[in-house]
Amino acid sequence: MEWYFAVLKKYAEFTGRARRKEYWMFALINLIVALVLGFADGLLGGLGFIGTLYILAVFIPNIAVSVRRLHDTGRSGWWLLLGFIPLIGGLVLLFFMVQDSEEGPNDFGVNPKLSEA
Repeated sequence: MEWYFAVLKKYAEFTGRARRKEYWMFALINLIVALVLGFADGLLGGLGFIGTLYILAVFIPNIAVSVRRLHDTGRSGWWLLLGFIPLIGGLVLLFFMVQDSEEGPNDFGVNPKLSEA
């Protein structure tokens, strides 16, 4: 949960780098929370209002951590626009997100693995 809250604390921080662990833990917890809220909303007979509010609340942090993750691999945040290309764009982004950090400092800052150690 600490990774999830760390991303939320950096709500709209698009500079710097995000480790793989930070990105994927946020994605996992985000998915779990969205599923639980969707399930609860379905039990209550709602129209998805709670889930929609949650998705809107984490929209900007999700983009910010994705941009920082791309920075960690040495790419500009503009690569995130590949997601608009059906199928292939998502697969390319998935490949970028699972790659290891670029060794040492890059144009976007120091390696977060080294700064935490």
